[in-house]
Amino acid sequence: MRDGGVRRIAMWSGPRNLSTALLRSWGNRADAWVVDEPLYAFYLARTGKDHPGRDAVIASQPTDWRQVADRLATGTRPGAAVFYQKHMAHHLLPEVGRDWVDGLANAFLIRDPRAVVASYVRSRETVALEDLGYAVQAELFARAADHTGRTPPVVDAADILADPAGVLGALCRALDVPWDPAMLSWPAGPRETDGVWAPHWYASVRRSTGFAPPRAEAVDLPAALVPLAAAAEPYYRLLYRHRLTG
Repeated sequence: MRDGGVRRIAMWSGPRNLSTALLRSWGNRADAWVVDEPLYAFYLARTGKDHPGRDAVIASQPTDWRQVADRLATGTRPGAAVFYQKHMAHHLLPEVGRDWVDGLANAFLIRDPRAVVASYVRSRETVALEDLGYAVQAELFARAADHTGRTPPVVDAADILADPAGVLGALCRALDVPWDPAMLSWPAGPRETDGVWAPHWYASVRRSTGFAPPRAEAVDLPAALVPLAAAAEPYYRLLYRHRLTG
């Protein structure tokens, strides 16, 4: 987890989970180097899924997961004591080896499935359980707990919005990195670290300068999507029981 003084943090999330705002938060630390969804090109090339900007994504990153994993497990940057990796859990397809993950400090970002599904379908018309990453999050959570003998840190998007300083402070303590108030705000606009898919997904984050005030998460899902949210619920609840609060 630390090699040459570098703390390599893998934050395993799903789509529409506040993950890019959290990337901004970590990226605003002076001691941090961040990377945005490094397995996305591999995932698209392997699955053939037609995501927005697919060809540009595949051209922008290695499509060999082994090459990506080696960089994530060993990469360093001058002056960076923290290497923060924003991952979509569903990008970790079954064929991807897991041993390299054991060398990272694994953490988990979750959000209520009903809110996730409602947000997801505003950008893409079709969605399946495997697109949301909950099952892989549960798998990795169990693996990290077994490997370390400790409960891995879990944060819920709603809790972060309600108490950014408290929840992110607790997350930093759990990850054994110093708290930095710079994580609470950031300049608006794009970042060099944004993936090439940012124009399709990051409009609101690019306008942001911090975490937005919490909003009621009551969601009226169409009947056709209720079973999908219900299928994700057990995985969400498994991790939710272990979430950090301020």
